[in-house]
Amino acid sequence: MSSPDESLPVAGTVVLLRAADPGFEVLLIRRPDRGSFAGAWVFPGGKVEPADRRIGEAESDDARRAGIRETREEVGLAVADLVPLSEWRPPLEAPTRIRTWFFLAMAPVAEPVASADEVAELTWASPADALARHAAGEWVLFPPTWITLHHLTGFVDAASALSSAGAAQLFQTRVLDTDAGRAFAWEQGRLEAGTLPWRFVRS
Repeated sequence: MSSPDESLPVAGTVVLLRAADPGFEVLLIRRPDRGSFAGAWVFPGGKVEPADRRIGEAESDDARRAGIRETREEVGLAVADLVPLSEWRPPLEAPTRIRTWFFLAMAPVAEPVASADEVAELTWASPADALARHAAGEWVLFPPTWITLHHLTGFVDAASALSSAGAAQLFQTRVLDTDAGRAFAWEQGRLEAGTLPWRFVRS
């Protein structure tokens, strides 16, 4: 029997990496103060549209095409060779439920240019620096973005991060209300998000 989540809309998100000294950086964009993820820092991406679908091809391929298209539309970059990283299934409590595939890719040499309609601001940051800005209350992050950044802090360079991916980890999200506040749980562990800084506890 198929999961009810399999009938949800699907999206693709692209985590762009570029070499830095030291380590590497990722491209993050701040959404406008309206619509989905208002005011939050996220990776480029969006929902699968009819033009992204191909009969007989895997859902992840549709999501990959959506991620490539959205990255071009949102930040003006043409990307290729996307490597699957994770699949995120939303909690039942989410007001808008979309299943999202995350992909890693090396950024092209061209500089990103923000779409005025979809991007309020963009920046390159190391995963650790992005998490530090969130911990300081400067940035709004959603759990999939936070967990992805946390995962990427375990790599010394972009090449090692890319080589570790290839098989998407499934994150089936559950919301927990604890004495310490809101938490999010997956098979991989629990994100304690009641107060800053957030803390991930592995299972």
